[in-house]
Order: sequence, then structure tokens, then C-alpha cells
Amino acid sequence: MLSATRNKRAAYRFFKKILKKQDSPKVINTDRNAAYPLAFERLKREKSIDRTTILRRDKYLNNIIEQDHRSIKKRIKSMLNFKSFLTASRTLKGIEMMNIIRKGQVVGIEKNILKQVEFIHRIFGIAN
Repeated sequence: MLSATRNKRAAYRFFKKILKKQDSPKVINTDRNAAYPLAFERLKREKSIDRTTILRRDKYLNNIIEQDHRSIKKRIKSMLNFKSFLTASRTLKGIEMMNIIRKGQVVGIEKNILKQVEFIHRIFGIAN
């Protein structure tokens, strides 16, 4: 019972933190964790989230996103003790950016390892 209450509070804090950084979304996709609907309803009662926002709970809805983040999960396993949310956020953004560059998703940069290395060197001012 104690862990269920803790999960509800954690879900509520998580939603609250995310909603501070953006406007109320139209839809929020989550897995089937029982804490999410309770936190979601509390936010609606507090008017922290728009009453028209929908909570979609589907175990497999985010598989594409999860698959894309597999490489991040491998890298952060050794770094699980981040000292702050800011440190974790900055580290994950850096890893994400490197993946975006590697996959050739940056406009003007070919999906060519030499071009990508050259681009990174230019960004960080690294001499060849």
C-alpha cells in the first residue's frame, strides 16, 4: 500500500514538472501504470491541465520511441546516479544529439561518418 501511494505522488510530481515546461497537451500517452490516471485526474481537478486533455494508456503505444532510445538506455546504465535533474537532462540531450547526427537527421550533414566527424569538430572548435 505504501509503495502505491509513493507511485501516485511520483507520477503527480512527474506530470507537474513536465507541464511547467509546456502548454497543456491534447493527449498524453502512457503505459498502463495504475498511478498515472490518479495523478492525471488530480491535475485536472487542480486545473493544472486542460480538461480536454486525454490520457491514453496503452502498453505498446510508445514502442517506436522506446526502440529509438535503446542506445541511450545502454549508455546511461553506468551513470544512473545523476546528482540533479539538470545534469541528467543535459547528458541525455547530448547523447540524443549525437544519435541524431549519426542517423543523418541534421539538415545539410550527409550520413557519412567523415562528414559527421567534421561537423562535430566544427561545433566544438576541435582542430584536425
